[in-house]
Amino acid sequence: MQDIRNIAVIAHVDHGKTTLVDKMMLAGKLFRDGQDNSGEVLDSNDLERERGITILSKNVSINWKGVKINILDTPGHSDFGGEVERVLNMADGCLLLVDAFEGPMPQTRFVLQKALQLGLKPVVVVNKVDKPNCRPEEVYEMVFDLMCDLNATEDQLDFPVVYGSAKNGWMSSSWKAATDNIDYLLDLIVKVIPAPKQLEGTPQMLITSLDYSSYTGRIAVGACIAGH
Repeated sequence: MQDIRNIAVIAHVDHGKTTLVDKMMLAGKLFRDGQDNSGEVLDSNDLERERGITILSKNVSINWKGVKINILDTPGHSDFGGEVERVLNMADGCLLLVDAFEGPMPQTRFVLQKALQLGLKPVVVVNKVDKPNCRPEEVYEMVFDLMCDLNATEDQLDFPVVYGSAKNGWMSSSWKAATDNIDYLLDLIVKVIPAPKQLEGTPQMLITSLDYSSYTGRIAVGACIAGH
């Protein structure tokens, strides 16, 4: 069976989530050479583009060094709570993306609380460290305090932290040491996020999204929870 990692991306509106996912898709070579990859591929819905927010959960897969990473984009707003819960049930870990100036926001808290209750392993990404007046170390402390507030387990509190700028396409272990790619983050996902557990028994599948192809008809995309 293929080596798989299922991760949900959690972030407040405008903290750079969709930009980061675009860069991950670029790193996974999902675009042909010379293809226009600009512009928030996952926020494809007209209303999402108009408002600049994620409403519907969408998923994309990339291959990184022989491992398939399934990236689930979560809505950032508590109004879409049912959608959030369904998505998080399919993940084995989460990327918590926070702005290096603003820190964790109320909407982040709502989705993170759900993720921690489900036992997901978090990886914290402090984004936009290139902005003036940013305070990455303070934001890291704020995230730690928030996790304590939300009753995270010891293992969840022992989260790795990544600093970087999704817009400029780099991630690193230190906000002072800029790199020229996001390899550090992708390597960390493979190393830290556990592989999904496969249960024996009757085949069961949790659907993330429905698609349609004029060739094959209706397509259900989701996670196989049990069976084969």
